[in-house]
Amino acid sequence: MPTEVSVITAWQFQSEVPIPQDIGPLLVAGETPIAAYKTFRDSAVFTNRRLIVRDAQGISGKKVELYSLPYSSINMWSSENAGRIDFNAELELWTRAGHIKIKLGRQVDVRRLDSLIAHAVLGAL
Repeated sequence: MPTEVSVITAWQFQSEVPIPQDIGPLLVAGETPIAAYKTFRDSAVFTNRRLIVRDAQGISGKKVELYSLPYSSINMWSSENAGRIDFNAELELWTRAGHIKIKLGRQVDVRRLDSLIAHAVLGAL
């Protein structure tokens, strides 16, 4: 009997946005931002090396938790486009750390994200 894979974290990308100006200090030498997405309270940035998700917390939003997912840790991924009844697309990542689910808003191009991850994981970036 197959076992359910538990989700270690879930994010929602609402729309593609310009790359945040303050991302620079988080990047290492040779790392460049490629695309950014608005999340519920902050942003997610795809670079040529990893996915960085910033999650503002608390009432003021001054406390920020950072998630950094190197593409080398992604073992498998799946993408699901929105249907006629279900308007949200999804992207799922199986990583060394566990299973991550990303819900995509109507304004997010799931195929662009799928291509970005494929290029990153398979070494074409």
